[in-house]
Amino acid sequence: MTQRDIGLIGLGTMGAMLALNIAEKGFGVAVYNRTRQRTREFMAQAGDLATRLTPADSLADLVAALARPRKIILMVPAGEIVDQQIEALRALLDSGDLIIDAGNANFRDTQRRASALGAGFMGIGVSGGAEGARHGPSIMGGGTRAAWDSVAPILTAIAAKYRGTPCATWMGEAGAGHFVKTAHNGIEYADMQLIAESYGVMRDGLGLESTAIGAVFTRWNTGPLQSYLTEITGEIGATLDPASGAPILDVILDRAGQKGTGRWTAVEAQHLGAPIPVIEAAVAARNLSALLPQRRAGQHSFGAAPQRLPDGALTLSDLHAALIAGKILCYAQGFALLHSASGSFGWSLDQPAIARVWRAGCIIRSAMLNDMAQALGDDPARNLMLAPYFTDLLRQHSPALRKVVSVALAHGLPVPALSAALTYFDMMRTALSSANMIQAQRDFFGAHGFERRDRDGTGHHGPWVPGA
Repeated sequence: MTQRDIGLIGLGTMGAMLALNIAEKGFGVAVYNRTRQRTREFMAQAGDLATRLTPADSLADLVAALARPRKIILMVPAGEIVDQQIEALRALLDSGDLIIDAGNANFRDTQRRASALGAGFMGIGVSGGAEGARHGPSIMGGGTRAAWDSVAPILTAIAAKYRGTPCATWMGEAGAGHFVKTAHNGIEYADMQLIAESYGVMRDGLGLESTAIGAVFTRWNTGPLQSYLTEITGEIGATLDPASGAPILDVILDRAGQKGTGRWTAVEAQHLGAPIPVIEAAVAARNLSALLPQRRAGQHSFGAAPQRLPDGALTLSDLHAALIAGKILCYAQGFALLHSASGSFGWSLDQPAIARVWRAGCIIRSAMLNDMAQALGDDPARNLMLAPYFTDLLRQHSPALRKVVSVALAHGLPVPALSAALTYFDMMRTALSSANMIQAQRDFFGAHGFERRDRDGTGHHGPWVPGA
């Protein structure tokens, strides 16, 4: 029997598309799914690529079909199922074989598994959805460098390409790849929320129809906001529902789902003390969207919050500029989070490389990422909003962000992510904050001490502390 280059377990949508991508790039793939029927269906749909695929009816058959040292990708649901699959494989594999978890794993689970399995395990973040998995995702590798190098020829071959450069690279040891993917998803939540809020202002504040809003986003996709999310927003706005003939947006229930990765981003940011208020606002907004019965009861009790804006109160140019500013501040927070994690977990994350990996294939691919890679290369530790290129953009567009937030809030138009972006911007340019009051309060009730502005040291107390 022909020995295949790599194995893949889990033929759901993402796993099936990834297996076909690998086969299409010329590699032999052995595939296994818990249900044999799904394996048979997959093989029947593989077409000409079936000659590079070997279906396995058992894990033992899968392992037997692989060339040594064996490499096996797991595309199964995150959590306990991954642990079960690893345990089942360990009895069949030899030293030097490699298990690769390519699912949406919590990076702390990946850290634990890497600690237990060493060089025999790696976790990689894969972004791009089913389309990306089939034709070229963004890939963020974690594990030992030797493990990455052993599988890199396959992963770089199947990855998206940006001007010929694969959007796949090694991020660092253990859970680094999955942490970078988590941060990616947090930025994704925020970017989507910023877009949704702009849509809401156009719909409820300016009275634009869905198709007109779609046309606006399509125009915006030719400038600084050019990105995958802007592009599909334009297409969504132009799409009609086949069943009713109405714009598809007008029939979709306003209750957003989530798989938890954005929440993980917010939780880890709190652990690291890294402020990401735009991402946190986006997570909260999704949670609030799920409270549909309560929101309907609130509108019944208090009336609808959104009001139509007076003529001339806001323009589409204002919204365009505000969204540019919000996007910059959102990404600045995401990269600052990665910088904090890099130091805390000892990963030495290559910030410019992360920006380059995200330029194609992934959900947050954006024209801005090229300039972000350049700015991060100049100074990886510097907040992006302080890089000259982005400082100039924020000077130009932040007044519109302030205008949009002010007008929207005055007329009941919810803009939590745009508001969080503006507050972050203002706090990050305030040399003298109001936190001295908090330190005084902490010292008053808990004798925690404070720093003084006129002398060194941290153990100073106010006269309210006995013996101070």
